[in-house]
Amino acid sequence: MRLALKTLRNRIPHLVTVVLMLLGMMSAATAPSQAAPQKLAGSATVCSNSPIPAGWVVTSSYSSAGCPGTGVAYTIADASGQTGLTVCSFSPIPAGWVVTSSYSSAGCAGTGVAYSIANVATSNYATVCSFSPIPAGWVVTSSYSSAGCAGTGVAYSIGNVATSNYATVRLCQLARQGAVLG
Repeated sequence: MRLALKTLRNRIPHLVTVVLMLLGMMSAATAPSQAAPQKLAGSATVCSNSPIPAGWVVTSSYSSAGCPGTGVAYTIADASGQTGLTVCSFSPIPAGWVVTSSYSSAGCAGTGVAYSIANVATSNYATVCSFSPIPAGWVVTSSYSSAGCAGTGVAYSIGNVATSNYATVRLCQLARQGAVLG
């Protein structure tokens, strides 16, 4: 009898472990699954050291005690479905968008410069500042002085070659793309 009690005493911790594991598996199997994280939509406020999601832009920046380390918060917005937005100059510019003007803005703490940007997905031509990204398939057709492009004072007319029958490409486009002229 002593041997049986000693054997039982040695096995109780193992039995308890097995019972707890079974209970854990049963509760995990019956627990409601957690929802996947929600995708941001519309606009949000983030600290300036947070990554900006792809396709989103910074529409304003301001001092914020709620952002330790940087002290600056950004208001960000989803650019999808939009045709034009005002963004801070340090904002990422989504693919297929161009900078149409730049100007001073108190709403962009740090640089004090804002851009007007436009989605050119359905356009054949556009006027952009010389520092604007030029979308794939677009070319510079002319350049000129523009007070609407603070900083450089130069604007470009650009055309979508995919939707045009012809385009006159200026040497400024070749120089911008780093072409070697002979």
